[in-house]
Amino acid sequence: MEISTLIFSITIFPGLLFMVSLAFLTQYLVRKLSARYQRRMGPSYVGPFGLLQPLFDFLKLLRVKEIVKTKYSMIRAAEFSLILGIAFIISSTILLPLSPYNVAGEFDILVFFYMTSIMPIFMLIIAALTTPNPYTNIGVSRLLSVLTIAEPAYFASLVVPVYLATRGKTPFMSISNTYIYVPNLWLQASTLVIMLLSTLAYIISVQVKAMFPPFNIPEAEQEIIAGFETEFSGPILALARLLHDLDLTIALIVGVYVLLGGPAPFRHFSVNGAIVLIIKYTILLLAVVTVKNIMGRYRIEQALTQIFKYGLIPALLSSIFALVIYH
Repeated sequence: MEISTLIFSITIFPGLLFMVSLAFLTQYLVRKLSARYQRRMGPSYVGPFGLLQPLFDFLKLLRVKEIVKTKYSMIRAAEFSLILGIAFIISSTILLPLSPYNVAGEFDILVFFYMTSIMPIFMLIIAALTTPNPYTNIGVSRLLSVLTIAEPAYFASLVVPVYLATRGKTPFMSISNTYIYVPNLWLQASTLVIMLLSTLAYIISVQVKAMFPPFNIPEAEQEIIAGFETEFSGPILALARLLHDLDLTIALIVGVYVLLGGPAPFRHFSVNGAIVLIIKYTILLLAVVTVKNIMGRYRIEQALTQIFKYGLIPALLSSIFALVIYH
C-alpha cells in the first residue's frame, strides 16, 4: 500500500501528471493575463478559451520541429540534463503537504531548495553549454550573474517564515509543519514586518527565476538573440520550456504554503481548502505577472542593483529581525 501511494504521488498527484498540467495552465495564465495587460487576445483558439495552446505548443516542438545540430552539439547530453532537471522538480513534490505520500522531516526545506533551485538551474546550464555558441555563453554568464543574488534572496524568503513558524515545534524547519502556523505570523505585530519583507524578497526573486521583465536579460532577444536558449530547438526547446514552467509552478506552490499558509483557515484535504489553495496560487501568480507587464527590461548592471536593493536586502533584513526578536 505504501509503495502504491508513493508511485501515485510521483506519477499522478501531485507528481508528474498534475505538475505538468499545472505548469501548462500556469503558462496559459501568464500569457493570457499578459495579453490583457497589453490589450491583446492571447491564446484563444486551441481548446476552450485557448486552454490547450501550451500543450499543443509543447507537442509541436516535441514531435514536429526538428533539432538543429551543429558540429559540436551534444544533443543527448542536453536532453538528459533537461529531463533530469524536470525529474528533480517532480520528485520534490513528496516534500509538500499536498502529497498523499508526504515525506516530512527536520530541515526538509533545505532538501526542497536543493531539488527545486540548485539542481534544475545546474541542469539547465549544462544543457545550454552542450550546444556551444558565443550568444549561449553570454546568456549563461548573465543567468549566473543574476541568480547569484536572486537565489540567496529566494532561499531566505522561504527559510525565515519556516524558521519562525516551526520554532520550538517538531519537525523543525519542515514545510509540512509550516503552513499550519504561518497565519499567526501575519497576525502578530512582531512578525508582520518580517513576513512583508520576506514576501517582497520572494516576489522579486521569483521574477528573476522566471526570467520575466525587468529581469529577462539572460534571454534578451534584441541583444543576444535568445541567450542560453540560442541553440535550443525541437524537443530540446520543448523540454527547456517545460523545465522553466515547472520551476515557476513549484516556486508558486511553495510560496502558497510557506508565505500564505496553504489552505488555512480550512482543512487541507477539503473542498474549501482546495478553493483557498487555488485562490492563493492565483494571487501570487497575478503579482508576478503584474510586475512582468508594468516594467521594462533592465541592463545587466541595473538588474543586479535592483535585485540587490529589492530582493536581497529585504531578505537579509527579515533574517536579522527574526534573529533579533527570537534570540
